Order: sequence, then structure tokens, then C-alpha cells
Amino acid sequence: LNSAYQEFISAAASSLEAKENSGGQKTPATDAALENFKQRWELFRVACDQAEEFVESVKQRIGSECLVDEATGSVATKSGQPGPSGLPPISAVRLEQMSKAVRCLVIELQQGSGAGGGASHPNSSAPFDARFTEDTAQ
Repeated sequence: LNSAYQEFISAAASSLEAKENSGGQKTPATDAALENFKQRWELFRVACDQAEEFVESVKQRIGSECLVDEATGSVATKSGQPGPSGLPPISAVRLEQMSKAVRCLVIELQQGSGAGGGASHPNSSAPFDARFTEDTAQ
């Protein structure tokens, strides 16, 4: 991002310099400098978008890891005791099953079928119990 920014600023300066050197007239040198400026602007925008996507993915990953820690009881002081949320921990496998089921339901709703209820999605690797019963093996 920094490199793309520096190249963009350099292209802006070169464009202004070329315009000043030509006395404000349109010349092949000013056209080339302006085209370079446009290219650097686009590259800078792409770099900004990539940085934003990276930050968003890290944010989601951290959030997911915190959720898994909370749900599986990794943050609980004693095994089997309710975590800070007051809920007993669940297994990581169970959490993944519930997460997949929720994603499938969201996709179904977005596609307009609305027929999900608590039913298992055909792509789900394990059946989903809508009552969210706890696994005994944690």
C-alpha cells in the first residue's frame, strides 16, 4: 500500500511538472505523464481495496477464533464450567455443524426458497438438530 501510494504521489508530481514545463499546453509529454498518473491512481485504488479486504478477513478470523474459544470453553477457568457468557461450553465439532447449518439457511433464504426450518442441508456432513442440544463428548 505504501509503495503504491509513493508511486501515485510521484506520478502526480511528474504530471504537474510536465504541465508546468509545457507552459500549460497539451504535449505528448503531458499526455504521457497524465496517463501514468491515471495508471498509478488505479493501482493505488486496487492496493487500498486489497488492504481493506485483508483487514476485513483478519477481523473475521479473529472474531471466529474468539467465538470458538468462547463456545468451546477455552476461556473458562474450569473444564465443564459455564464460560463468561454463562453458557456451558460446546464441542468445536458441534459449533462447526451449527455454523454450517446457519450458512446453509442464509443461502436458502437469499435464494428465496425459505424452506429451511430446522432441516439439514444436503451438503451438510452431519445432521443438524435445531434444538442445539449439547454433545456429551467435549
